[in-house]
Amino acid sequence: MAFDIEMIKKVYANFSSRIDAARKVVGRPLTLSEKILYAHLWDGNAKTPFIRGTDYVDFAPDRVAMQDATAQMALLQFMQAGRPQVAVPSTVHCDHLITAKNGAAIDLPQANTESKEVFDFLASVSNKYGIGFWKPGAGIIHQVVLENYAFPGGMMIGTDSHTVNAGGLGMVAIGVGGADACDVMAGLPWELKFPKLIGVKLTGKLNGWTSAKDVILKVAGILTVKGGTGAIVEYFGDGATNLSCTGKGTICNMGAEIGATTSTFGYDESMERYLRATNRAQVADEANAIKEHLTGDAEVYANPEQYFDQVIEINLDELEPYLNGPFTPDLATPISQMKEVAAANGWPLKVEWGLIGSCTNSSYEDLSRAASIAKQATDKGLGIKAAFGINPGSEQVRYTANRDGLLKTFEDLNATIFTNACGPCIGMWDRTGAEKAEKNTIVHSFNRNFAKRADGNPNTFAFVTSPEIVAAIAIAGNLGFNPLTDTLTNDKGEQVMLDPPVGDELPLNGYAVEDAGYQAPATDGSDVEVLVSSTSHRLQLLDPFAAWEGTDLKGLKLLIKAKGKCTTDHISMAGPWLKFRGHLDNISNNMLIGAVNFYNDKTDSVKNELTGEYGPVPATQRDYKAAGLGSVVVGDENYGEGSSREHAAMEPRHLGVRAVLVKSFARIHETNLKKQGMLGLTFSDKEDYDKIREDDTFDILGLTTFAPNVPLEIVLHHTDGTKETIIVNHSYNLQQIEWFKAGGALNIIRREAALKAAGL
Repeated sequence: MAFDIEMIKKVYANFSSRIDAARKVVGRPLTLSEKILYAHLWDGNAKTPFIRGTDYVDFAPDRVAMQDATAQMALLQFMQAGRPQVAVPSTVHCDHLITAKNGAAIDLPQANTESKEVFDFLASVSNKYGIGFWKPGAGIIHQVVLENYAFPGGMMIGTDSHTVNAGGLGMVAIGVGGADACDVMAGLPWELKFPKLIGVKLTGKLNGWTSAKDVILKVAGILTVKGGTGAIVEYFGDGATNLSCTGKGTICNMGAEIGATTSTFGYDESMERYLRATNRAQVADEANAIKEHLTGDAEVYANPEQYFDQVIEINLDELEPYLNGPFTPDLATPISQMKEVAAANGWPLKVEWGLIGSCTNSSYEDLSRAASIAKQATDKGLGIKAAFGINPGSEQVRYTANRDGLLKTFEDLNATIFTNACGPCIGMWDRTGAEKAEKNTIVHSFNRNFAKRADGNPNTFAFVTSPEIVAAIAIAGNLGFNPLTDTLTNDKGEQVMLDPPVGDELPLNGYAVEDAGYQAPATDGSDVEVLVSSTSHRLQLLDPFAAWEGTDLKGLKLLIKAKGKCTTDHISMAGPWLKFRGHLDNISNNMLIGAVNFYNDKTDSVKNELTGEYGPVPATQRDYKAAGLGSVVVGDENYGEGSSREHAAMEPRHLGVRAVLVKSFARIHETNLKKQGMLGLTFSDKEDYDKIREDDTFDILGLTTFAPNVPLEIVLHHTDGTKETIIVNHSYNLQQIEWFKAGGALNIIRREAALKAAGL
């Protein structure tokens, strides 16, 4: 069925006039990204051109999507906004809080028992405020959104960095923190710095063992984990139209790993086929009526260097499979070189696990191509050398794949079919033996491979690749195996090769499902009770953060000087900590426990200036808070890379950290800090990072005249009696400065709601 068809019709009805207005003020042809952005301006038709990477712009997204781990805090905040219903179509998807261990038949009922309190809260708050609710087991948020909600030319935000997956259906879909989602659900404009544009021209056609996953793995190798920061990546060319819709989704999904604001493709026949196959013929018909507006102008693609800030060209005819990793998703190695590269770096060649799934690669097409490799193994007398796990992307995909025999093909190779959920990708994997912290290798079709992410073991070397390569390497049991050239020994002692994968873009007999797992909200939720126990250890109603004191901040302690990569996984770990995502005080006990202390190269070990002793980061900060002392966190490049989780900003805020000072920020994390009333600052001179000493005390000066584009000063008081002043920059605009002064954006929303209720 087509959800929210009237909303989609309304968007399309205004599309042509808004693009015409934008083209007039810009004075040139438009990229697809620009068309969608200008078509979603909060103030209607464009009146002035915006400067990429400079101008903050207010937008009106069409919808909001939230997954169960992030939805808790987003909706706890929304409950404080004083609104009776969400202002735009919104959904909650229960996919993160399900541990993968024994298989779906055991794991899903166990999750429903263990997290019943949280699921009941999410169901009740969704029911009350008009939010669509997808039950545990319904599927992974981004696959479910692609199947049901994404539409060409639309704009959506989601409380998960991989919201960008919907770009596979031609959307501008952007990952945000819960406070941003709260704004949009409350009917307020959503602010974004107008993105820069990166164009990726694809030529040729995928062949053999190469898949859509290899496109983004190669792009990640080119741009690195921060090369897309502040930019939309727009794919075009005949190679783009040759890709399937779900393949496009895979490419857009991992755009989060290069820091991109989002990625997108122009509307084409593969998208139309997917819409019709997923029972959204009406959306396809509406899109076809304005299809000339749902792609970039012809002049743009003919001369991309004139319209994009950066252009990359990839010939799909020549592309080979990649494995990216370990420990970072941008370390790209062609499969033909992996054996030598792994040996040179001491990466374990023996593969212990092969995992297929996640929001990146769990479509029907993905499973069918991987199943073709699994079937060959059975037919050719090959066993499997590594453990094998499968996470279908949705109940619709699982049901259809089961009907068509794909799951049995995997099970014939002794694979475990996990729940339609994130599972190992988000660290919800109860892996036997992981606690031993042994050095080992796994391959998976996920998007991220940071240390400890999948199984909690810092010595698990995880490599990101396509589902079909996962299957082949799991069969071989060797990271250096290249199915394009290498043979395997079967049960008869014969040398056999695996043939290239084959698969179906869409199920030949159509999709089928008995119960997709959707629960519609009450038409009138005014009498619905939201279920939150005052004694819960998993849910906690929020208290407002305190407003700024109105003075410069002096006498701040250094909490930690983080060394090297510090992602949101380092700041607020997932895995077993996901259970506390709705309880700010309890989850704050994981704050920065994964960050490496510059001064001792240890994690969760910092000097407590009150005692002179080393101890856990959260406990140290709680001591400072109890003593009425604020603190500063210092970090390196691309601080806050990774997930959209606003807990990484809320936990320091809750425990009394006043500022985060780094060489550079990842986009979402910087915004999250601002939304929560924190100071997110960057070194004007990055070498000043080296001036920070372990026992320093900080004064932040200039806050009484805090203004856009005006740097602040920090005075470093050293214990030897000397002091140094360094200049620090910020990107706060006038509105964001008001968030800081009010103690957080939510305080402003709450205040406005109270005034409205009072008739003022």
